[in-house]
Amino acid sequence: MSDYDGVMAAQDVEVAEQFRLALEAAVRTNDREPVYTLLAPDVEWVTPKRTLQGIDEMRREWTWGSSESFDYEFEEGDWVDDGDGCLACNVREIYRMKETGDFAYSRRRRIRLTIHAGRISRYEMIG
Repeated sequence: MSDYDGVMAAQDVEVAEQFRLALEAAVRTNDREPVYTLLAPDVEWVTPKRTLQGIDEMRREWTWGSSESFDYEFEEGDWVDDGDGCLACNVREIYRMKETGDFAYSRRRRIRLTIHAGRISRYEMIG
């Protein structure tokens, strides 16, 4: 049985929203500590390119973050119950050239989170 029983727990939605804000800030500033505080010690971090296991590996291997070339914008949907005790939202990432502000490219992603005991135990970026 999932933690949700068909209904999203308000506290899990709050954790997901805190995570989204912390992750956006990390992309812009490269300060990842606020993200790490929301993750379970044994978090599974899954992206299209690789999977990281646990906070220690995240600290050593996570290289995604701010860029000297791009500024970022995010257009996000609401968190929805994605079944199996997961929350998900759709995100459109918009990249602009730092020097000029000109549009460079955009891409769509689906973010799926599993939350247990107030911590994110699995992050999955789809797309």
